Amino acid sequence: MPQDHSSGVPGNDVRWTGGREHWTTRLDGEIDLFLWHKPAAPDVPFRGTILFVHGSSMASQPTFDLAVPGRADSSAMDWFRARGFDTWTMDNEGYGRSSKHRAINFDIANGADDLAAGSEYILQRARTQQLMVYGISSGALKGALFAQRHPERVARLALDAFVWTGEGSPTLAKRREKMAEWTASNRRRIDRDFVYSIFNRDHPGTAEDRVIDAFAQAILTLDDSMPTGTYVDMCSKLPLVDPAKLDVPTILMRGEYDGIASFDDLIEFYKRLPHQDKQFAVMKGISHASFQQKNYYNVYHILHAFFTEPAQVYG
Repeated sequence: MPQDHSSGVPGNDVRWTGGREHWTTRLDGEIDLFLWHKPAAPDVPFRGTILFVHGSSMASQPTFDLAVPGRADSSAMDWFRARGFDTWTMDNEGYGRSSKHRAINFDIANGADDLAAGSEYILQRARTQQLMVYGISSGALKGALFAQRHPERVARLALDAFVWTGEGSPTLAKRREKMAEWTASNRRRIDRDFVYSIFNRDHPGTAEDRVIDAFAQAILTLDDSMPTGTYVDMCSKLPLVDPAKLDVPTILMRGEYDGIASFDDLIEFYKRLPHQDKQFAVMKGISHASFQQKNYYNVYHILHAFFTEPAQVYG
């Protein structure tokens, strides 16, 4: 069993249940990558295998397997497994339970390398030959770059809170004011106030305080700092994905109030996608962290519809 690389905040004791932990490695065993698997419910038709990809400021389980007392279906993994999907997620290097010891800032390209290793591990055990990939924020960038490099492994690609060039993004404009801080260190400190800022920066009130509290506690159970690499990339190195090379069925999911990317930026990316099985969905009442919003069922519905689209018939 790999050593414990987590460094959460003392006093936070969230535990995850109902799934199975897995481990794989990169770089000849130097890097341990943690994966979490919740299999499809046995009493419904099997629909496919999903790999959920987390963003810049939280590990995988808080994002996709969150438990909030009194809030049904807060775990996206549980909601989708109940509908016939094998569900997987993975901590990128530098996050959660995965290795954190290298003196790097764990950027988006490194995250795509993680997904290559994780997807290989999953597909060796999956009932499918391809994955349905959902990524949010920098996780969408990682997922898109992975799909660009390995289209043969991707059945369908969902990019939520994605950004292409960054033009017209108020969030990134504000974040660039701290570029000296981001480039001076490989990690940045996080706390409960920081988690609240994710929900208050675009349009306050789109998420319940009890959900943000539970989300913060889950995040801080695993980490008290986050890598700076995705921030640096999103502020200074975009574009990182070439839409012309992303030849897989793709949906762009953009929250009504999300400040990470402008509509114009995303529409231009969408227009350049070569695969004609493509969709653009605007999620009303949603800001940035889609699965933690008040209207999270609408997000689930959009994603489920895309992942269960009937096979196309060609004449």
